[in-house]
Amino acid sequence: MAALAAVATLALTAPAQAQQAEATHRTTTAQTAYFEFTDVTRSTGVLQLTDPAKIQHARDLISGATTERPHVLGRIIKRPADYNPRWSFHYNPDTIDFFDVAIKVCDATLPYVEDHLDEAGGPFLPGLVWCPWTSKLVREIPAP
Repeated sequence: MAALAAVATLALTAPAQAQQAEATHRTTTAQTAYFEFTDVTRSTGVLQLTDPAKIQHARDLISGATTERPHVLGRIIKRPADYNPRWSFHYNPDTIDFFDVAIKVCDATLPYVEDHLDEAGGPFLPGLVWCPWTSKLVREIPAP
């Protein structure tokens, strides 16, 4: 009888645990968004946002609900990301923010960063901070 009760308990809790895991996955996914951005060269890249306030700001920029802090900045990671396969680098999602005005030392276009990636982190893009002055979000894209 005890074995039957244990099987019944497992049968009842396993679906509940699976539903909870699925809900957690949906919540995590809902807090991750991908955006295409461009610069003066008309090249495009993709960035990943995980902060709900920054996701909302990005969506507000795209919809035209705001024009404040329209440009993207953050630290780059010198390796490709699955969601940004065209480039050998990507923004670290934990460091992305938006700005109106930034210092010149972190300004560069997408192709220039790609062409000079081996120099990034020194005098070029010190601390790997990249703030393309002409960056602009284009659209939100589906998760890869």
